[in-house]
Amino acid sequence: MVRVEVHLGVGLPQFALVGLPEAVVRESKERVRSALQTSGFEFPVARITVNLSPADLPKEGGRFDLPIAVGILAATRLIPARALYKREFYGELSLGGELRETAKLLPALVHGARSGNELILPEANALEASLVGCGRLKLAQRLSQVVVALKHGKVDGLGSVSAPVSDAAPAVAFGDLADVRGQFAAKRALEIAAAGEHGLLFIGPPGAGKTLLAQRLPGLLPPLRHDEALEVASLESAAGRRPTGGLRRPFRSPQHTASVAALIGGANLRPGELSLAHQGVLFLDELPEFPRNALEALREPLESGVVVVSRLKRTRRFPAQFLLAAAMNPCPCGYAGDVRGRCHCTAEQVIRYRSRISGPLVDRIDMHVELKALPAEHLVEEAGVGAENSATIAARVAAARSLQLSRQGKLNGRLNAREVSQHCALGRDARALLTTAIARLGLSARAYHRVLKLARTCADLGAASHVGFADVAEAIKLRALDRPTC
Repeated sequence: MVRVEVHLGVGLPQFALVGLPEAVVRESKERVRSALQTSGFEFPVARITVNLSPADLPKEGGRFDLPIAVGILAATRLIPARALYKREFYGELSLGGELRETAKLLPALVHGARSGNELILPEANALEASLVGCGRLKLAQRLSQVVVALKHGKVDGLGSVSAPVSDAAPAVAFGDLADVRGQFAAKRALEIAAAGEHGLLFIGPPGAGKTLLAQRLPGLLPPLRHDEALEVASLESAAGRRPTGGLRRPFRSPQHTASVAALIGGANLRPGELSLAHQGVLFLDELPEFPRNALEALREPLESGVVVVSRLKRTRRFPAQFLLAAAMNPCPCGYAGDVRGRCHCTAEQVIRYRSRISGPLVDRIDMHVELKALPAEHLVEEAGVGAENSATIAARVAAARSLQLSRQGKLNGRLNAREVSQHCALGRDARALLTTAIARLGLSARAYHRVLKLARTCADLGAASHVGFADVAEAIKLRALDRPTC
């Protein structure tokens, strides 16, 4: 919360703005002066001091134009001071006095609505206002409209907020899984990933369908709840993007040239790609081509679901609970294992290429799925013949998620070590298989817990009450990079 204080003093005419204003805020002096004069109000000839409190918090953006203008008019007694009680004002002003759309406004509106105050903001921000769902939000087009409403106590005459248009069909926008030919094992991995919120990595040659499969992952996830949609929209607003306001899961696919700041966030303490993928899917194509420090920055958010951005004396915590989907080639040229002998990479080159992804990061990715080049019979067959569509798989995913939430209150991919022991108990045969896999593959303690959580999700998709031998076997098979022959 920033309080705008205005004082008119004696002395030579001057307009001083204090409280650590950034360049955009300092320029508001000229916008406010012109907006007041062109709206028919007299600009006071006095020593004007505007304080943005708290003084030690840097202020940025054009949202302070309207409260500064209202404060000056209240200081000249054109607006009664009581009209400002329990009200908040947001909005950028044009030189002609119009209220323009103001970026990064949604988080402030959410906080202001929870405080019980009445909020007055530009009509151009009606979409953000509709997402808040509070009846104490008023919309205005011009500064003069706000002044008249405050002066005569007719704030109810300002524009009201309408309900947002819901988007209940997220699967359509991401394509149908039935359009993907073959790759049945990869489709099964997508289903498991969506059901338990497990990260996955596709490893295969160019043209195997890695990107096509990953792009259809959001269509298997259930629509966002209202509180989740509001959180996603707030992150978009804080990043300077116009919120979509729908119930679709976000899908972010940054290019491999993205820096650490672009992924984690940091420029002016804005959310990065990880936070913009919150409650959705983060797809990293050509994973080994990303900078090493950018990949290592994924490790903590994958565990905690939170990104902490620290710059000098300022720190921000952004949620980043995303489903990671990644893709990579098996070697630098991409054709390792090709039966036609197209790969000429040496063993040392393959090892160097794969070592760009560190062991700790690979350990945090639940599934590593190998894809082969599509056989000719699958490639030429008609799309969608005999294949399950996204809606059918999404129904099974929703049922499995409901089972997990009713049993443990969270999805399997988010279970901690104690909860894994409680909800992923194994029978004798399944325990013996996993013991053998640990000995032969050298699984770490983290990989062991990942296998248990994967097996629990496989059992949930089959509506089984206990984790069986087949579930553990499938979970072990889904971690290809743990096998020394991979």
